[in-house]
Amino acid sequence: MIKKIDIFGIKIDNVSLDQTMELLQEKLQGQELFTIATPNTEIAMEAKENPDFARLINSFDLVVADGIGLIKASQMKKIPLKERVTGFDISMELLKLGATRPLKLFILASKEGRSQRAADNIHKTYAGVQVVGNRNGYFSLDEEDQIIDQINASQAEVIFVGLGFPKQEEFIARNRKRLKGKIIIGNGGVTDILAGVSKRAPDIFIKLHLEWFYRLLKEPTRFKRQLALPKFIIEVLVNKDSVKEA
Repeated sequence: MIKKIDIFGIKIDNVSLDQTMELLQEKLQGQELFTIATPNTEIAMEAKENPDFARLINSFDLVVADGIGLIKASQMKKIPLKERVTGFDISMELLKLGATRPLKLFILASKEGRSQRAADNIHKTYAGVQVVGNRNGYFSLDEEDQIIDQINASQAEVIFVGLGFPKQEEFIARNRKRLKGKIIIGNGGVTDILAGVSKRAPDIFIKLHLEWFYRLLKEPTRFKRQLALPKFIIEVLVNKDSVKEA
């Protein structure tokens, strides 16, 4: 049984990346869709103010701590999460599985053309992974039925949904019973990285837990969004029930 840690109402699974991948390899052998949410501090702050959104995140089968703020909060309250498990890392590890077994992937993400560029790069880089379909992430609810049909017709096993928060979480929760894949993950900007139009922070920033600062340097317009991190830490400090065992 995986233990959970409640951070502002979001129940985070206390797992390592290795444990996560062991679980996902099992799920690839199953017949039901397994859903993965990857909350960060911004999402945790939204959950604090919006209990309905917290319930939506908690409806996912696996909820991992994508943001370093969640790790620090758990440590501050002496209920430490094992490690940061990002949507990026899970996505890359899933692609690597193609070297050991054929893997069918569908990408629903980003601007027009970028999901196709990501698909082309995946075919060049990851042996055994077949991108069986892709579509940009700009669509209306009226188009959703068509998209579900497209994904199901592709017979994809893994589905990347990069619509940004909270659209990707809402899409997955709304359609999980209609989709026929085996694993679906909301992974934000991963498709843009795979397409080569954006880069992940250099290793030194990641090791120093300053990935958020690198993003701010690259995209100064993110300033207001990045304020979620200091606000989050202050809330953790002043709220004795901010972090607890679930």
